[in-house]
Amino acid sequence: MAVGVRLGVDVGSVRVGVAASDPDGVLASPVMVVARSRRTGADLDTIAQLVVEREAVEVIVGLPRSLSGAEGSAAAAAREFAVALAERVSPVPVRLLDERLSTVEAARGMQRAGVSSRKARGTVDAAAAAVILQHALDAQRGGRPGAI
Repeated sequence: MAVGVRLGVDVGSVRVGVAASDPDGVLASPVMVVARSRRTGADLDTIAQLVVEREAVEVIVGLPRSLSGAEGSAAAAAREFAVALAERVSPVPVRLLDERLSTVEAARGMQRAGVSSRKARGTVDAAAAAVILQHALDAQRGGRPGAI
């Protein structure tokens, strides 16, 4: 696995969560939540700026699938977002990763940490991005690509 920061992205209909890894690709941490802005692309611009600022070597975008593995409108939106982001950050690769239940896992972790659901509403997306990214990092270290 190449050394360098990786970003994880959780695309929602209202917000986009962003996480980053350490340069060694061991630990993912929440970074920020960006308001979704389909018309202006400001959300994509903000993430592209993070790629540059952090000198990211890769971006992992969560692909929300149902438990059966089927893809719906949320998966189509994530794919569209990933393509638009890839155009902005090229030559940095953008990969999709199956992210079933990442938001649920992030919300449960925040609940266990004592964060109220009302306070978590604005940060759970960044925590979900960290879950997505951590799964990708763990898969890469284990020799499994883990991405789609």
